Amino acid sequence: MSCKVENLEKNMAKLTIEVSAEEFEKACEKAYQKNKNKMNIQGFRKGKAPRHVIEKMYGAGVFFEDAANELIPDAYEAAAKESGLEIVSRPDIDVVQIGKGQAFIFTAEVAVKPEVELGEYKGIEVEKVTVEVTDDEVAAELDRVREQNSRMVTVDDRAVADGDIANIDYEGFCDGVAFAGGKGEGYDLAIGSHSFIDTFEEQLIGKNIGEETEVNVTFPTEYHAPELAGKPALFKVKVNSIKVKELPELDDDFAQDVSEFDTLDEYKADLKATLLSRKEREAKSVKEDAVIAKIVENAKMEIPEPMIEANVRQMAEEFAQRIQAQGLSLEQYFQFTGMNANSFMENLKPQAFKRIQSRLVLEAIVKAENIVATEEDVNKEIETMAQMYQMEADKLKELIGEEEMKAMSLDLAVQKAIDFVVEAAVEK
Repeated sequence: MSCKVENLEKNMAKLTIEVSAEEFEKACEKAYQKNKNKMNIQGFRKGKAPRHVIEKMYGAGVFFEDAANELIPDAYEAAAKESGLEIVSRPDIDVVQIGKGQAFIFTAEVAVKPEVELGEYKGIEVEKVTVEVTDDEVAAELDRVREQNSRMVTVDDRAVADGDIANIDYEGFCDGVAFAGGKGEGYDLAIGSHSFIDTFEEQLIGKNIGEETEVNVTFPTEYHAPELAGKPALFKVKVNSIKVKELPELDDDFAQDVSEFDTLDEYKADLKATLLSRKEREAKSVKEDAVIAKIVENAKMEIPEPMIEANVRQMAEEFAQRIQAQGLSLEQYFQFTGMNANSFMENLKPQAFKRIQSRLVLEAIVKAENIVATEEDVNKEIETMAQMYQMEADKLKELIGEEEMKAMSLDLAVQKAIDFVVEAAVEK
């Protein structure tokens, strides 16, 4: 195998890769052995037809595609390594020459890691953020915990009121005709949640258990069902039951139930400390983002489009894995949001572009400042990972390959670079 590298514009490169005629012939023979049992040739038992007979019947190139698919991955991988390029995209493959008795030649067009010309990155000015926790914020957090520990209580001595959970049966009609998806039984509706269209919920206020009523609404002009958009509708509704959310009293007993503290005052103090810690982390993150954004603004780089596309695909895969862990498929997500694969990927592009820019400037600072991850840094990271995966650190270390270890070391160095530029920043 031989490889020729041609540098193109905008941080792109073309690898012209040549595989010998002998290797191509071996791949064709392998393709023949793999496929011969699938071919019916008159006069021969299935799988027994000689290769030259099959080629005569189906054409000399009958096995070329399989042979090429067999050769390209390994040949490209070897060529990419031999080229010494930092490739940051999938290859765009194009076959140049393929034929019996000929060398197999193909090209792979790839994006390469852009060079970064750093501007000012020390002493970046950022707005000073004052962190404090107010009594109202502590009270709001207490309310949130009370909501989490609330219970639903059935009410049978009054009519529906705002804030209730009304269990209802309903059926919707448009122009006197029931429409698809407009019927439900035993549905728990939170009054005041505005989860139903128009003034549906408000019209149930004052209705009693067992009462049947009519609710008049108008569908939004941009409703997802075009046949109903902008049209008036009538719902026949029956109230089955009423429940109300009962919150626990704010006292020492509540504090003991939801925390490790004996008194409400101790619990409040702990909540305040927790909120302060969270705000400090958020403020640190905001400061980091502001500093990095300014450094990116000061730097110069040209990011190739295939690099952005590769990053978008990676982000999409990560997102799909996250929602799958929550029991939701990407297809279901598209249904709920009204998006499709193309619009979803397009929406990720700005975020991917920003992420690439940030990473490139930070790696450039790592290089400029000779920042390295020490053995102690790496071992500490492995210890953290081992605890997460409930493994012994030594066992995990054995499983981590050389390339993964390099990537981990670079990630740790990049984090050090973030700390370096943030510490050097000037608050105003």
